[in-house]
Amino acid sequence: MPRLRDQLEAKRRTMSEEVRRAYEAMVTDLRRTGFLEQVLQVGDRFPDLVLPNAEGDLLAITTLLRRGPLVVTFFRGEWCPYCRLTLDALAEALPDFRAAGAALVAITPEAGGRALVVKRNHHAAFEVLSDVDCGVGLSCGVVFRAPDPYRLLLLKYGTDLAERHGNPAWFLPVPATFVVDRDGIIRWRFVTVDFTERAEPADILAALRALGAPEA
Repeated sequence: MPRLRDQLEAKRRTMSEEVRRAYEAMVTDLRRTGFLEQVLQVGDRFPDLVLPNAEGDLLAITTLLRRGPLVVTFFRGEWCPYCRLTLDALAEALPDFRAAGAALVAITPEAGGRALVVKRNHHAAFEVLSDVDCGVGLSCGVVFRAPDPYRLLLLKYGTDLAERHGNPAWFLPVPATFVVDRDGIIRWRFVTVDFTERAEPADILAALRALGAPEA
C-alpha cells in the first residue's frame, strides 16, 4: 500500500481552484496568527477526557491508559476525503500499534451517531469518540472556528457542520496526533494547520517503539 503522504498528495492534486483558494487562505491565516503555539507540547499531560464512543458508552482516558500507551488522533469528519484516507491507513497500521503495546483512539467533533458510521465504513477495530462541543479539542488547543469563506464553501458543497456537530459553532480540529504514555504524558506529536497533511503511520509506530517494549 502506498505511503499515506503519497495518497494525500494525490488527493490534493485533484483539488479544484475554488477549494484551493479557500484552503490556502485559511491555512495562511492560521499560520499568521501562530495557531500552533497554543497546542499541547511533548511533556504536557493529556487532558483527562471522558467522551462517548461509537456505541454510546462513555470512555475515560484514564481507563484506556491502564492497558498501555495511546495514540490519540483528531479528525474533522467522514465528509473530509483526507480524513477518510487517514482512517484507512490507521486501521491498516493498528496491528503494528497493538504489537507495540498501544491502543488507538480517533476523536471527531461529529455527533448524531456518525462515529458509528466511521467505524463501519473503515472497519475500524479502534475506538472512535465524539468530542461533544469540541471540549477536548479546545483543551488540547487543536480547535479553531472555520472562517466564513470556508464555511460558505462547505455549505455550497452540502457539508453543514452545524448539523453534523449538533451545534452552530463551526469548530474544526487541525490535523493532530499524539502518542501518550501510560502516565498520561505526551511523548510525541504531529500537528499541522494544513489539513492535507497527516501523521504517517510509520512515524507513529517509531514513536511507540521508542517508549520501550510493552509490559507482559
